[in-house]
Amino acid sequence: MSNKSKVTMAVTILASSIWLSGCGLFGGEEKKEIDPPKDVSMVDDESSLKESNGQEQPATDGEEGAVESKTVKTELYLIDKSGYVVPQTLELPKSEAVAKQALDYLVDNGPVTDKLPNGFRAVIPADTQISVNIKDGVAVADFSPEFKNYQKEDELKILQAITWTLTQFDSVDKIKMRINGEDISEMPVNGTPIDENISRSSGINIDTSDAVDISNTKALTVYYVGGDEEYTYYVPVTRRISETVSDDVTAAIQELTKSPSNSNLQTGFMTDVALLDQPKMADGKVSLNFNENILGSFKEKKVSKEVLDALVLSLTEQKGIESVEVQVKGSADILNEEGKKISEPVVRPEKVNTGSF
Repeated sequence: MSNKSKVTMAVTILASSIWLSGCGLFGGEEKKEIDPPKDVSMVDDESSLKESNGQEQPATDGEEGAVESKTVKTELYLIDKSGYVVPQTLELPKSEAVAKQALDYLVDNGPVTDKLPNGFRAVIPADTQISVNIKDGVAVADFSPEFKNYQKEDELKILQAITWTLTQFDSVDKIKMRINGEDISEMPVNGTPIDENISRSSGINIDTSDAVDISNTKALTVYYVGGDEEYTYYVPVTRRISETVSDDVTAAIQELTKSPSNSNLQTGFMTDVALLDQPKMADGKVSLNFNENILGSFKEKKVSKEVLDALVLSLTEQKGIESVEVQVKGSADILNEEGKKISEPVVRPEKVNTGSF
């Protein structure tokens, strides 16, 4: 999957230093500056898994001779105060079973308790015991009977959190679920179906508000800005678009120009942002030529952090896309918000929403 491709260029993206207040970034209105929130970044720090007889093996330490770290950065998909399933990258003790450890840190009243960011909660019921077996790209997660002790309104969120937490690892493309050793085809409380070998393609924070007939649509995941003035972070949302759409790159950009209905999520894209040419794909890189509206209220040729972040995160969710090259009216002489030239295609880092809490 493209979002798990090995990063060849270190890219650290800090949290937006502004909060998108109301519709302040729509229609060309100027941004309102506030004190920067806690840093939220994406970092190059891969924790890969290897397979051996279906059992997890230790994450590699990198180049020979490197100083061995006692912790590993891991994405945990937790529920925020608005009810969204959101990745939060936390430093966990180094483990020989990183996938199992990741799920253990999703358990309520478990080891994640003292690490939870403000407003976030764990998703798996307290006292649930978990085992994980990985083979041929499939992670089989087996839960103890305590797994059934959740509220039905959390059911789909729990399923999504487990799926996206496990599929962050290179050796996991799909998952299967069991309770007490027995395969399950639906969630135990409200009967949400579990597709055979469920994967990220099933979506997350699914928004169907614009879909008249869901049967004639397909999933497309894009990233928006959530949180508040104290702490902002990126939230993946799966929108439904017509299954007849063949250009998913352009479709993703169009979705980024509008926030989800009835939500507090924001977008840094103005409504009149548009591509001047068809996206060009080559060797995992997509090249985009925008109109000047991608620059927002900047007078110079600068692309804001929240726009660049959301663009790269959204497009690298698509199969085959590993990096994004941005042009404005045919010119690649573009700067980031700090005034540094974006001289290379931007590659998706390994982890999303990092910081100290």
